[in-house]
Amino acid sequence: MNNQTYYELYRRSSIGVALTDALDDLISEGRIAPQLAMKILSNFDRSVTEILALNVNSKLSFKGHLDTYRFCDEVWTFLIKDVTFKLENSQTIQSDRVRIVSCNSKKPGEP
Repeated sequence: MNNQTYYELYRRSSIGVALTDALDDLISEGRIAPQLAMKILSNFDRSVTEILALNVNSKLSFKGHLDTYRFCDEVWTFLIKDVTFKLENSQTIQSDRVRIVSCNSKKPGEP
């Protein structure tokens, strides 16, 4: 069995929040145990990470003004203002503010 630990990054996505809300409702109604909800969230973390790694290979570039950066518990967080994204098809998207979170994707023991 894989002992890889997955980050909980995608729980704050819209689908992750919807899942968490649904699980909270089920727990409060007594329909599932909190331990089962935690197992479901753990499977969600693993599934989203693996699917994105396997199925997404698009590239983009961006420019902006670095406002803040942090490195804590092996996780980098960058807050960037006035960001312009340029997609592979030359489409551009602009945003006032973007947060980028970067985590180590290597398994323990990998170079």
